[in-house]
Amino acid sequence: MSAELFEREKQLGTLSELLGSAMRGRGRVAVINGAVASGKTSLLEGFTDEAMSAGALVLEASGSRSERFLPFGILRRILDSAGHHSPEVHAYATELLDAASEETAQAADGTEAGMRIMPHLSTAVLRLARNRTVVIAVDDVHHGDELSLHFLLFLARRVRQARVLIVLTEAVRLRPAQLAFHAELQRQPNCTSIRLRLLTPEGTAGVVGDHLPEAAAGRLATEIHRTTGGNPLLLKALLEDGTPAAPGETFQQAVLNCLHRGDPEMLTAARGVAVLGDGCSAVQLSQIVDLHVKPTEQALQDLERCGVLHKGAFRSPAAREAVLDAAPPAALSALHLRAAKLLHHEGAASLDVARHLVAARKNVEEWAIPVLQEAAEYALVDDEDELAQHCWELAVASCPEGPQRAALKSRLVSLVWRSSPAAAENHLRQLCRELAAGRLADRDVIQAVSALVWMGQTEGAGEALRHQLASVAPAYAPASLTTARTWLTTISPALTALFADTGTDTGPSGSVRPGGAHTPVAGGLAAAPYDSADCAYVQAAEAVLMTLRERRTAAAIAEATQVLQRYHLGDRTIQPLVIALLTLVYADRLDLALAWCERLLGECSARNAPTWHAALGVVRAKIALRRGDLPGAAAQARQALSRICTQSWGVGIALPLAILIETEVQMGNHEEAMNLLEQPVPEAMFSTFLGLHYLRARGRCHLATGRYHAALRDFLTCGELMQAWDMDAVELVPWRLDAAEAWLALGNSGRAREYAEQQNQRDTGPEGSRSRGALLLMLARTGGDLAYRLKRLTEAVDILEGGEDRLRFAVALGELGRAYRALGDFHRARILVRKAWHVAKSCGAEPLCLQFMPGGQAGSEAAEATGREAEPPKETEVLSEAEARVALLAARGHTNREIATKLYVTVSTVEQHLTRIYRKLHVKRRRDLPARLSDLSLPGAA
Repeated sequence: MSAELFEREKQLGTLSELLGSAMRGRGRVAVINGAVASGKTSLLEGFTDEAMSAGALVLEASGSRSERFLPFGILRRILDSAGHHSPEVHAYATELLDAASEETAQAADGTEAGMRIMPHLSTAVLRLARNRTVVIAVDDVHHGDELSLHFLLFLARRVRQARVLIVLTEAVRLRPAQLAFHAELQRQPNCTSIRLRLLTPEGTAGVVGDHLPEAAAGRLATEIHRTTGGNPLLLKALLEDGTPAAPGETFQQAVLNCLHRGDPEMLTAARGVAVLGDGCSAVQLSQIVDLHVKPTEQALQDLERCGVLHKGAFRSPAAREAVLDAAPPAALSALHLRAAKLLHHEGAASLDVARHLVAARKNVEEWAIPVLQEAAEYALVDDEDELAQHCWELAVASCPEGPQRAALKSRLVSLVWRSSPAAAENHLRQLCRELAAGRLADRDVIQAVSALVWMGQTEGAGEALRHQLASVAPAYAPASLTTARTWLTTISPALTALFADTGTDTGPSGSVRPGGAHTPVAGGLAAAPYDSADCAYVQAAEAVLMTLRERRTAAAIAEATQVLQRYHLGDRTIQPLVIALLTLVYADRLDLALAWCERLLGECSARNAPTWHAALGVVRAKIALRRGDLPGAAAQARQALSRICTQSWGVGIALPLAILIETEVQMGNHEEAMNLLEQPVPEAMFSTFLGLHYLRARGRCHLATGRYHAALRDFLTCGELMQAWDMDAVELVPWRLDAAEAWLALGNSGRAREYAEQQNQRDTGPEGSRSRGALLLMLARTGGDLAYRLKRLTEAVDILEGGEDRLRFAVALGELGRAYRALGDFHRARILVRKAWHVAKSCGAEPLCLQFMPGGQAGSEAAEATGREAEPPKETEVLSEAEARVALLAARGHTNREIATKLYVTVSTVEQHLTRIYRKLHVKRRRDLPARLSDLSLPGAA
């Protein structure tokens, strides 16, 4: 059985009984009423088919809303269906109707003229019933014209002794004009009312069982009934979609058909509910759909009856979506605007109001701009970044030119920047003009400048600041301008000369040194609020300058740590936090930098901020590179690059590209490194200190591929820029050591020694630093006799062994091994080279591993060592299992901290194990361990 006739057996039985009565000469009238799409038409069609099978003459017609005012519309269709059965009756009735139509058109009261022909028309119809039963079936009679309804009433009063059955269908809720017809019809003793309800859950299950396998039907029937409410039309459409659990286009079209079949108020109310949301009251709904409360209540009742709504809410999101998609854009926009005003007037949450304002897609009135601002901030807290961005965009578009619009634009830029700095570039140009014109708020100056610097618009930012600084009456507070200039000249030192004519020289901490004397600025760092973003920029700039310019490493570490401890991750602090992390990297506190980097990445893991992830991720890659983890550094740099598009990196592209180029070179992937050099970079990048990393990486690539002069040019360019910018710090770029290496490759050991000695004469940082180890390594390469080389290399190994730069430690071990080989101590040389090979192998530095295999002998030795990795070392049998693990990791070059991390013990425990290991194996220092062990690997140790 079809869905339309399921659970309709009782109603069909009642109609069959009435038909039997009519066939016996007892005329009857049946009125079928039910909700929209409840199956009235299907029931009528099913019954008329049964009546025709029984030999009855069926005369059919249906009402139409569009033909409601067409006189005799339904009656003409009834008579037309009788034309081929009795042409003479049809001709006679048509003549009467035509004459009456003319008369009604000319008369002031057409009803009276039409009523005069009713006896003749009813007689003509009854004449058809002399020889056979006549069934008059009229669907949607509530849409009938007035004269046709009068005829049906006239006929109903005269069929009690005739073989006539009148079957009518009508809506549950009738208009006032239809009530008189309905009441008069119900007064007739031969009239029977038949109520048609929606399918019950059992009925729905029966229909579903006819279309789906038994197991699926049992599982889905309840959900399907909940979705359709038992509406046969919706149920049929849902099953036709083929995915009962996910309503599709057929279902959505069926929902629209339901709404259009009902009164216009149904569709209007449905749109209002779709816009205003579930649970809205009839009073609220009436205000946004522009209807009186009573019609609105009735429309909601009709929507409930037909199963589209349940307790004031759409049964299915697909139904709501269908209503919204089909609504004209202008009407939908008007509804959203009315809804926003209503909710705002009622004191609703700003987020709820803003959703409607954004959905309206029109500029808003002045009252709505603060609402959009507040909603955007709440949306960010709830991680609804897209909604926040739409709120800011609408606020900016609706606000007239002036300071308020500039402030809104600044906030919009910071929000767009977190997702895609490239998308914010168009806004930045306007922001730069606002900055120069003095229309930004003081708190937005540094934000605008930092965004401009990131995207490489350093000259525009510099000119705008210089214009304000040179002004007799600047539009911004001196502290704001000083902070912005400090940040600009820290990131892009080349612009320092731009401010030479402003009469001040910016120093760290927002200080100003007129004529070279240090004088604190009123309203500077000390006077700034504790959580001011300006303070974050000032402190971060101060920290990095302490490292790169003033060489105060301990103070720089303290200042950078304070920045990381003091400021939360956010749009206004992400860049200072990144610079603070880089300061720790330059200060060789990789452990501290990594801990903070991981913490910050953890904080933004749940945030939709790709730019934050990318910026922090590239710092993590830099840390991995400095620790000698080449594969890890390359993977992390690539991941950071994938977070945002290349254009969004701006001048910051220098760091990930530099890391990738250097790692690929050291891993032996020279072709890949050369391909990376083909990547376009912004010209403004070379005026920033970040660009020095790229220049150095390019030089290292040239050096590795035999382009020694090109490499030397890049290294010397780094040196020229660093000296011009007063940032000549080996922690940033060891350009003198790189240049010395290039001169060695060119065969000019004298020039190489000259650059190495120049670096030696400079302050290279604290004793035992990685830069000191690198210097000693280069001094050994360019030094004099073998004794001098051995002394320098031994000192370099001692320094690097306690540090975190495993790659440079491997180089130093290899050089020391070669030196001992030259000295004739082949046993010690073999041990050192083997250890160097293993350390280089753990770093992923394949070219370096090859250097430690001269003539293939070392290669076979290393292969032999790796081939024995699964064998337990024989000389560790006197050690406990825990001591053996520590001994093997120490022999492979891991620091105490790394061993503790790998074995999940404390550093103190590692130190205690090493003391016992030295005693048991009769060695005095860590580098003697390989000579006492038959293998340098440990099963299960990373």
